[in-house]
Amino acid sequence: PEEPVLLAELKPGRPQRYDWKSSCETWSVAFSPDGAWFAWSQGHCVVKLIPWPLGEAELCKTSERKSRSSKAEARSRGVAKEKTLECGQIVWGLAFSAWPVAEAGEKDPPCAVGLPCLILATGLNDGQIKVWEVQTGHLLFSLLGHQDVVRDLSFAPNGSLILVSASRDKTLRVWDLSRDGRQVQVLSGHVQWVYCCSISPDCSMLCSAAGEKSALLWSMRSYTLIRRLEGHQSSVVSCDFSPDSALLVTASYDACVIMWDPYTGEQLRTLRHVPLHSAVDYSSEVHTSSLRSVCFSPEGLYLATVADDRLLRIWALDLRSPVAFAPMTNGLCCMYFPHGGFIATGTRDGHVQFWTAPRVLSSLKHLCRKALRTFLTTYQVLALPIPRKLKEFLTYRTF
Repeated sequence: PEEPVLLAELKPGRPQRYDWKSSCETWSVAFSPDGAWFAWSQGHCVVKLIPWPLGEAELCKTSERKSRSSKAEARSRGVAKEKTLECGQIVWGLAFSAWPVAEAGEKDPPCAVGLPCLILATGLNDGQIKVWEVQTGHLLFSLLGHQDVVRDLSFAPNGSLILVSASRDKTLRVWDLSRDGRQVQVLSGHVQWVYCCSISPDCSMLCSAAGEKSALLWSMRSYTLIRRLEGHQSSVVSCDFSPDSALLVTASYDACVIMWDPYTGEQLRTLRHVPLHSAVDYSSEVHTSSLRSVCFSPEGLYLATVADDRLLRIWALDLRSPVAFAPMTNGLCCMYFPHGGFIATGTRDGHVQFWTAPRVLSSLKHLCRKALRTFLTTYQVLALPIPRKLKEFLTYRTF
């Protein structure tokens, strides 16, 4: 694949009001599930919401346009406009979800009857979670319970309005927005700050990463601990499931990404972040490859990682070295566009950068595997009366 190309860069739009070290980092970026909106926590207690009917060509033009002309153009086309959510606290975590269509007679629906709407949850510095209706900017819920920074948020992908939050208070909390934001469960088991939480696409599992050498895997049905994933040599800081829920990746300060089978707890492969000194001039500084973020591509054949050595790397699942990389400023998070084609990265200076990503046409073999693994566990595949080589392929032991 070609190296990622920087398409556009967004910068915070107001002067710094706080100590920049605690308020200006872009700790979280998020695309709505349909790809129609992009949100980023740009420091200064503000979340910026940007409508996203943009193709790659328009995105390239966006980086060159002056904001005044693009706003005038947006008005003339009658499209949704950028929004700013004043959260009152530094924003750390972001997550979108669709709210189901409101029925006639429903008490206080968040959006007009008969229309689906989009919501955004924001995790704040004081432990609050504020949930907003995107189209109107109305605050729907303030969820109280955490005692410290809400570092990450994850909605169940099935539209059930179950929200999981990860906090520096060392707990995860499960909330049900369909029941007025009721707190359903507190998950205790970590002894350090919880950095990351990810719900599997089939909504059966939850992975959480804290400043510990093991990641925890929980059942989303019983909210109990399934297993500890032991294998990293330093703090695990990021995790993500593959689109078919058959794989889980964890990223650590030990400069490794480990790919796991979440059903068996088996380590399938390790991706080591070797410094690529020829790619960037580090002058006399010493940089490590401590990882900050890992995410799967929408079709499930690639991974993107951001590390402290100022590189965005793209990996193919079947290879143990990156297929592409790009020099970037101090990256903290990364996320693929839901329909593929590019990646958003957040940086320590409050910026967001958009990069091209390899566009891939999945093979029929991979599409079949993905379709089967969406509803079959590893154990169910192994029990099938099929050849061993086919079982190895379906369980990602071979490619």
